[in-house]
Amino acid sequence: MGSAEDRVVAVIMVGGPTKGTRFRPLSFNLPKPLFPLAGQPMVHHPISACKRIPNLVQIYLIGFYEEREFALYVSSISNELKIAVRYLREDKPHGSAGGIYNFRDLIMEDNPSHIFLLNFDVCCSFPLPEMLDAHRRYGGMGTILVIKVSAESANQFGELVADTITNELLHYTEKPETFVSDRINCGVYIFTPEIFTAIQGVSTQRKDRANLRRVSSFEALQSATRSFPADFVRLDQDILSPLAGKKQLYTYETMDFWEQIKTPGMSLRCSGLYLAQFRYHSPHLLATGDGTKNATIIGDVYIHPSAKVHPTAKIGPNVSISANARIGAGARLISCIILDDVAIAENAVVLHAIVGWKSSIGRWSRVQADGQYNAKLGVTILGEAVAVEDEVVVTNSIVLPNKTLNVSVQDEIIL
Repeated sequence: MGSAEDRVVAVIMVGGPTKGTRFRPLSFNLPKPLFPLAGQPMVHHPISACKRIPNLVQIYLIGFYEEREFALYVSSISNELKIAVRYLREDKPHGSAGGIYNFRDLIMEDNPSHIFLLNFDVCCSFPLPEMLDAHRRYGGMGTILVIKVSAESANQFGELVADTITNELLHYTEKPETFVSDRINCGVYIFTPEIFTAIQGVSTQRKDRANLRRVSSFEALQSATRSFPADFVRLDQDILSPLAGKKQLYTYETMDFWEQIKTPGMSLRCSGLYLAQFRYHSPHLLATGDGTKNATIIGDVYIHPSAKVHPTAKIGPNVSISANARIGAGARLISCIILDDVAIAENAVVLHAIVGWKSSIGRWSRVQADGQYNAKLGVTILGEAVAVEDEVVVTNSIVLPNKTLNVSVQDEIIL
């Protein structure tokens, strides 16, 4: 462990409205980072993981959303966790590394010895204290959380090769066309403040090249289509790839779960993973019941205290029920997220689905899917204020807000 003087700050990149398009129709209502997984906003899970870092003094959220969209959440989470959380709005895209460099003076305000950098749409157990210990042992500038995946899926991510004894990062390539390695970048990092010098170096090189291009028309023709602004620096291609094999970057491999939350379907899977995590560190958040006074609960289930669930309902596994939802007699809920103010009538079934705010499902109706989380229609999604009338079956479909369904549908996107 480091000395008590070693201060740590954490930075969580939260993106912006143009980045959440694959999350529609759910991102119509609120910023994607605030969409609830296991009853908590998506960004809450990495934030609460940061709370376990020794000597943490500040958490920064960096993104493109308007500050007012995060103001209430930032205030409540700061009070809840008793840690300073601050939202910083980027004026324009600076890239994943340029984004933190843009706010370097604020990030360095507390004179931290280490800086954690996380992406909000990563779902994992966040072994941050263990990463910090490993990073100190390695003695490098940065440490990357990595995981082993199938060879078939590896090229969707940043692939890397590390020394099997020292864990030094030897080679890094982002989404390669040919197979490089089954170890991938998890989007969780720890750096020393020297990272800012490395980012500045890339920016300076860009400026120098830009000056050369003004002199050389041939150079200008060669690179006009692939040049970036000097202050736009990508962490993967501009920092990780060039510094691999130079004894500056190391890896820490997690043997636990890891997923990327790009689509609503994956949010349902990750909600289940976080519910399972509650068993170990927040068991008080999980519902219980045997069908006598409370509903029958199977597996991991979260029910907001304000929700009303009939004792004859059967809930779980992998179910999250949000504020003021009403679940009727005999209803059966499996693998679903029920958002605020939803009404589910008696004997309705919800299976592999996300039911949007203020939506209603009628008596003996079914809202269901086959549960292929990565498939376009593998999870049924009802947008805000969708009404499914009595005895209607909605299967493998996406329904945009404010629609009423009085006939059954399957494999459809209802605009």
